[in-house]
Amino acid sequence: MRIQVRRTGGFAGIERQAEVDTSGRADASEWQALAERALAGGRTAAPAGVPDGFSYTITVDGRTVHCADPGLTEEQRALIRRVLKEGA
Repeated sequence: MRIQVRRTGGFAGIERQAEVDTSGRADASEWQALAERALAGGRTAAPAGVPDGFSYTITVDGRTVHCADPGLTEEQRALIRRVLKEGA
């Protein structure tokens, strides 16, 4: 499973992207479960955010959803944090 996160917006407007490929990882099933829950709470179109807030695009194996602060679900927040931390 390939998980991609793109973060845009914020005060400085700096874009950040990261990707994690879970193939062959010992924790792949954990990633998959978290990704499925995060996708379930997303939207197909970018939601309106707040001034200086972050907007996110999450893509999992070709399926893309959009979300934005402060309306992230806990699952989206956890997945975004993990991908941006561990991804390249």
